[in-house]
Amino acid sequence: MRTFVGMAIALTVALAGVFAFSPRSVPPLAATRIPVDRMQLNSIARTASGLVTAGELGTILISTDEGATWQRANLSHNRQAAITRLVFADDKTGVALGHEGWILRTADGGLNWTEVAFTETNGEPLMSAARLPSGDWIAVGAFGRTLRSSDEAKTWDEFAIGEQEDWHLNHVAAAKDKQTWLIVGEAGTMQRSTDGGKEWAKVPAFYNGSLYGAVHLGDSRWVAYGMRGNVFHSVDDGATWTPSRMQAPISAYSHAVDRDGRLLLVGQGGIVLASSDGGASFNVVRKGARETLTDLIAFADGKWLLASDSGLQNWEPAPPASPKNAS
Repeated sequence: MRTFVGMAIALTVALAGVFAFSPRSVPPLAATRIPVDRMQLNSIARTASGLVTAGELGTILISTDEGATWQRANLSHNRQAAITRLVFADDKTGVALGHEGWILRTADGGLNWTEVAFTETNGEPLMSAARLPSGDWIAVGAFGRTLRSSDEAKTWDEFAIGEQEDWHLNHVAAAKDKQTWLIVGEAGTMQRSTDGGKEWAKVPAFYNGSLYGAVHLGDSRWVAYGMRGNVFHSVDDGATWTPSRMQAPISAYSHAVDRDGRLLLVGQGGIVLASSDGGASFNVVRKGARETLTDLIAFADGKWLLASDSGLQNWEPAPPASPKNAS
């Protein structure tokens, strides 16, 4: 009897071992979802490869299906520095700018990125960049830092623009003909070039707070925007500026033009402001919550994709109200 029990136990153990080590199919694990609705994302751009967004902890993501799904781009160096802005000179060539003087370059619309600059000590954040008509790139950032590249953004050197000061420089903007350029920053700083970025001159002071961006609207009209509802428009190619009428005193951080030709500004409190009169006045077209909007893409179907410190948000604006019939 004992012999039989021992043999049974031995057989059970043997069968268990065979089962444990035998090949068998296992259902695949579900793909890990990238939490794009819970990440700080600072910039969005459209390229030949799709939509590209970037932000916290050196994150760069790309979508090939209009933002329905996202995947991580391939980076030559994975660092923890935040990316502040994506800038594309065309639909393939662009740079990602970040803290610690970080610059990455892409030549395929954002699928693959190569690190071309990084400063581990005293590396002030870079905030904006542009490719000039000469082919040179310039980049600007904190404490008046300015860089230039003469080899398609592959290597960068320090250089001076106009009357160099140590105010933060936040944005480089170009007119549609690429002849007039503006650089805006802290303390109302504005540098202007009318010869394609060869020479720069300081615009006479018209505001003493921070300017975060500027945009050319065609002809000689420009808009510059900044802190606490301080938005200005110019009708003489940026030589002089007039305050715009604002419905909400929010700080505005980025802009886009929608399918109807309206200029949209995004910023604090999840608010989107729109102007249909060339920047002379702005009305609230989206009331938000506590998030800060950092950038947006306006789609051809009228929908928006908003970047914020709380992630990406899809938004469909309400259609404009129909005029009431005369009684």
